[in-house]
Amino acid sequence: MIIDSDVVTLSRVQFALTALYHFLFVPLTLGLVWMLAIMESVYVMTGREVWKRMVQFWGVLFGINFAMGVATGITMEFQFGMNWAYYAHYVGDVFGTPLAIEGLMAFFLEATLVGVFFMGWTRISRVSHLLVTWFLALGTNLSALWILIANAWMQNPVGAKFNPQTMRMEVTSFSDVLFNPVAQAKFVHTVSAGYVVGSMFVLSISAWYLLRGRNVDFAKRSMTVAASFGLAAALSVVVLGDESGYAVSENQKMKMAAIEAMWETEPPPASFTVFGIPDVQNRTTHFALHVPWVMGLIGTRSLDKPIPGINNLVEDTKGKIGDGIQAYDAMLTLRKNPNDAQANATLSQYDGDMGYALLLKRYVADPRQATPADIQKAADSTIPNVPVLFWAFRIMVACGFYFIALFAYAFWLASKRQLDNKRWFLRLALCSLPLPWVAAELGWVVAEYGRQPWAIEGILPTSLGVSSLTAGQVWTSLGGFVLFYTALAVIDATLMAKYARKGPDELGLWPARDIDPAYSTSKA
Repeated sequence: MIIDSDVVTLSRVQFALTALYHFLFVPLTLGLVWMLAIMESVYVMTGREVWKRMVQFWGVLFGINFAMGVATGITMEFQFGMNWAYYAHYVGDVFGTPLAIEGLMAFFLEATLVGVFFMGWTRISRVSHLLVTWFLALGTNLSALWILIANAWMQNPVGAKFNPQTMRMEVTSFSDVLFNPVAQAKFVHTVSAGYVVGSMFVLSISAWYLLRGRNVDFAKRSMTVAASFGLAAALSVVVLGDESGYAVSENQKMKMAAIEAMWETEPPPASFTVFGIPDVQNRTTHFALHVPWVMGLIGTRSLDKPIPGINNLVEDTKGKIGDGIQAYDAMLTLRKNPNDAQANATLSQYDGDMGYALLLKRYVADPRQATPADIQKAADSTIPNVPVLFWAFRIMVACGFYFIALFAYAFWLASKRQLDNKRWFLRLALCSLPLPWVAAELGWVVAEYGRQPWAIEGILPTSLGVSSLTAGQVWTSLGGFVLFYTALAVIDATLMAKYARKGPDELGLWPARDIDPAYSTSKA
């Protein structure tokens, strides 16, 4: 049967909204926990109480954010059974393993360490508490690693093979899944982006205190740590983003072409389009401003390898659809007679392209009955939303270079002990607070929206992964998720704002008993 497009669209919207909501909390957890580890390390090495108070204050905000992240993450995972039942059935043997490990780490390792972090200040030694904080930092990052391994397999499905008897994808090499090159690139890029979010969070709130002359010594120390860690993180995001771009060009050529709005294959090395207005209908980019060679060097790491254009990739896809139809026919034959030698040989030859034949199920019940017009539609459907990807990527990149400049200037001011002398910079730092979240969310838009129409790249179209639901049922659950997640976001923002406004002084954490005279220069 042909899938109900309304159910597919609504299911995609629901998962996208819950994922974007969840990722409001995740990057701050990833970044802020390392700030706590750095501050507490200074406390243990110097014995100065001020650093302990800093860890405790920022730890309060970390705890609020961590709780919200767990709450939103639980409901997001339930959707694989609710809205994406066939996806869970088809690839559950592969996708479920890293997802289960991530759940165990998040709910057992992280939750235990968070409890000890908050309750252990008077119950364990300073060194033991420091180890707990560092293990908490490592645990949160390892938790992110497993979920990114699962996500990377959706982008680059390695280490698995289709079994025509079970009609499922099955693991053939867990080490290939674990060491997927896309997973490695996504992990380091994503956690680095989280470090930028955490650094900006501390920098911006500290700037707010300095603008008001409150907790000046506390804010200066916090800004110094944020500027140092943030500069290293921002530089890492740009460098590691280059590695992520290379992984995309190797494994998801259509996504790379769409990001660049590259309709035709250019002579190598391809140029980078700084600005342009993509025209999907006419398949061209108006007013394009190119920088020679840059995209070719980033995407291929060479001077002689081309980056295929969208039109060329569509033609290649039509050929893969034809091969996939042969694999589909062989699969049906093997379902009836597993010992058919010819069908086994055909499936072995073309099984990597069977997913392309499944694209036809959006237009015709039996891919073997597809017309040339159906094949053309299926091939054209592999083009993602070019304008969205084009601009999302460029805004994200612009934010990345802005963060480098902002943190570099903050680091220079900190080294000169002039953080409270540049009020224009403090206002700029405060206004920059939402930008890392904007960049992080756009990064996921590029990664996930750019994969469409695939749930699993080249293996399972998104339209086939949905549950057998009605549009009304999905509307009901979508409304419930939106209300629930919006309530959590409002609660999180309210609590964060409340405790940030209170500050360490009103929470009884400031002034500390031991303040470094070198920082006591405030006129407040």
